[in-house]
This record gives sequence, C-alpha cells and structure tokens, in this order.
Amino acid sequence: MTHRPVRAAAAFVVALLALSGVAFGVQQWLYAPPPVMDLRPIAAAQQPPLPAPAVQAAAAPASGVPLVDPGWIRRTAQRAGIPEVAVRAYARAELMAPPACGLGWTTLAGIGWIESQHGTIGGRTLGVDGWSSSRILGPPLDGVGPVKAIPSTPDSVRWHGNPDWDHAVGPMQFIPSTWAMWARDGDGDGTADPNDLDDAAYAAAEYLCADGRDLASAAGWSGGVLSYNNARSYLESVHDAATTYAERTAR
Repeated sequence: MTHRPVRAAAAFVVALLALSGVAFGVQQWLYAPPPVMDLRPIAAAQQPPLPAPAVQAAAAPASGVPLVDPGWIRRTAQRAGIPEVAVRAYARAELMAPPACGLGWTTLAGIGWIESQHGTIGGRTLGVDGWSSSRILGPPLDGVGPVKAIPSTPDSVRWHGNPDWDHAVGPMQFIPSTWAMWARDGDGDGTADPNDLDDAAYAAAEYLCADGRDLASAAGWSGGVLSYNNARSYLESVHDAATTYAERTAR
C-alpha cells in the first residue's frame, strides 16, 4: 500500500518526460539537418559566426553579376570542402547583397549545408549551372507532424507538382510564397528559379538582409537566421557550419 503513491508519482514523471520529447520534435522545422563534420558546440545567440574571409572579385560586367576570381573559388572550395559552383554562388550573393548588411558568404554556406548539403543531398551532384542532378523538395507541408500546413496555390504547384500542399523547394529550401517575394536572378541568365543555387543564394542574401538588418552584430545575425527558420537548433547548426567554413578558409 505504501509503495503505490511512489509508483504513481514515478509514472507521472515518465509521462511528462515522454511528452517533453514529443514537444521537442514538434518544434523542429521540416526535417532534421544533416550532420556537419568537425563542429564544436557553441552558443550561437551570443555572437555572430567568425568573419568570412574576403571574396576576391573583379569588376562586374554589364549583366551586373560580379566576377569572382576563379583561383579564389578553387582554393576556397578545396579548403572548405564545398563544391566550387556553390562557393561561387555564395560569393556572388555576398557581393550583390546590401553592403551595410555585413553578410558573409560563410553564413550562406552554413544555410546551404544545413538545407541541402550545397545541393548534393541524397547523392545528388551540383552542375556547373547551379542546378542539382535531381530536384530537391522538402516534405509536403500538410500540417502532419512537425510541419506547418500550407496549401498549394496555382502558382506554387509549378515548383513542386503537388496540387494539395506546398513543399520547400531547391537547395536553399524556399517555400513558394517566400520565393514569390524574394526571387532573384543570381547568375544573370534572365530567370529566377529556386532550383538554381545561384538564384537561391542571392535570394537568401536579400532575405537575410531585409529591413536594414546588420548581420555583423549578434542580434542582427541571429534575427536573420531565425527569420529563415525559427528554431534554436537551426540557429546553432548554421552558426556551427558558418564558423567551421570560416576557420577552414582563413589560412
């Protein structure tokens, strides 16, 4: 008789822990990010990531798209462990972003890694045109599990083919409604497509820098990344990746 209250209390504690685990899962957005090698735990909200090494570029041609030095791209890609095409896309986007924003290419690289491993997730390859070998789509945003419910629209269906529910699209995982607001032509080919990393990286840069945000400050950087995906775990993962890329390419 005297053990029953203790057992009941223990059962109640176990139930609370189980519910806490479920709640944590529900807070995560879309799907768990892929692991990044050799990363250290940090307090992402306390400081911006390490400054990105300066992009080496020539004058922009008539198209307005900056010419990033090929030698710098090659060296940086080798040191960072990022495809050259992706480094070029992130560097161009940094150069085309508002100068006062303080956006470094490594922040875009951190997001690109978490969202799609720079367009190579699932064994895909990234072509010289910035397109992955097959389309990258997030799960249907149908409100089931840890995803929001976002119905498709006639315009959004063209990006993912689902007549019922939207999907995040492309290497930077843009939701179609967000893409409609921030679409950019990052390579000067006359089109803006979320499946093209050149375009998606430039759009992400403009989105992060919105409203005069200063990404060189801790508050500005955290606010920008959280606007992209409002989850503390996401913020820390992007911070880890961006800092790691800065460290790898600093020498």
